Amino acid sequence: MGRKRMIAMLLAGGEGKRLGVLTKDLAKPAVHFGGKYRIIDFTLSNCAHSGIDTIGVLTQYQPLVLNTYLGIGSPWGLDRRDGGMAILPPYVKQKGGMWYKGTANAIYQNMGFIDRYDPDYVLVISGDHIYKMDYELMLREHEERGADATIACIGVDWKEASRFGIMHVDEEGAITSFEEKPKVPTSNLASMGIYIFSWPVLQQYLIRDESNRHSGNDFGKDIIPAMLKDGIKLQSYTFDGYWKDVGTLESLWEANMDLLSREPALDLHDRNWRIYSVNPNRPAHYASAGAEIIDSLVTEGSVLEGLVQRSVLFYGVHAGAGSEIRESVVMPNVRIGKDARVYKCIIGEGAIIGDGVVVGSPNSDAVTVIGSDELVTVNHSLQEVEQS
Repeated sequence: MGRKRMIAMLLAGGEGKRLGVLTKDLAKPAVHFGGKYRIIDFTLSNCAHSGIDTIGVLTQYQPLVLNTYLGIGSPWGLDRRDGGMAILPPYVKQKGGMWYKGTANAIYQNMGFIDRYDPDYVLVISGDHIYKMDYELMLREHEERGADATIACIGVDWKEASRFGIMHVDEEGAITSFEEKPKVPTSNLASMGIYIFSWPVLQQYLIRDESNRHSGNDFGKDIIPAMLKDGIKLQSYTFDGYWKDVGTLESLWEANMDLLSREPALDLHDRNWRIYSVNPNRPAHYASAGAEIIDSLVTEGSVLEGLVQRSVLFYGVHAGAGSEIRESVVMPNVRIGKDARVYKCIIGEGAIIGDGVVVGSPNSDAVTVIGSDELVTVNHSLQEVEQS
């Protein structure tokens, strides 16, 4: 194996409980997004544009669809002999399985894979964020500052801050404090879950963490605080582009709606930073004219006989005569019946909404979700979905 300057370890095993029925049989990174893509396409495309050609993908929960989708990594230029993509499930003992105990333990279990390439640096990333980022620029700053670890960070809305690892930094960008998901945040500078570590330093901390039976084996809760306590040089890398953690139904819906402005913060048609995907369809196109499709993203291969307004529609959607779809995300191969109404919903792949059925409410602030392949023949509001 050729020696690598930096390899990536992509955490893609999340159960995604907060995405409800969308992830009942599906790993979170494999959830559909933006009319054409799956969430993991964005992180893998970032790697491709950043010159990273060796990636270990750590899978765990419901990996079948995700693993099949990833294949040998062809769309992202990872079908290669020297490096490329490797799918790394948890190590399974003969007597029962042993799932990854936490994000740090997932990397610990795969230290042998990393050592094959003897890298100077390891990039740890997640498969459930929507963003475009050049990791090479982050690595350059890591090297220039002589850091042992660099954490990408971004300012988030104060009301969202308790969902993230929150840090304080000094004038030089050095991290002075870090707290994972604080109940009462004292800063809104959030970790993006993107880390660059100098490999010899990380290896030492992973081994030490694994031997600590009181540890949660997690980067945010255990590894980063231990490094801070020991005075290891921890630097922040501030990112000023679009980034969204789509770990909740509301954030997934919001990220899709963000694509609908005339000049979206995330341009899916950017030729200089293409988002690569297994799906051969062209990216969804913006339709703002005509009586039937208004301010929406629609992918080719859909048959729409009703009204579509401020929505994102994937390929293979069929909406019957007299139907209305408003402020919704409709995933592939959904059938919406005649005179049906869909308001502020996420509708999973292959679902069927019967004739005349109303799903969601035009007056609700909450998002109603319908699971993949679900058949809906009676009116469905958010409350009814939660009770069923």
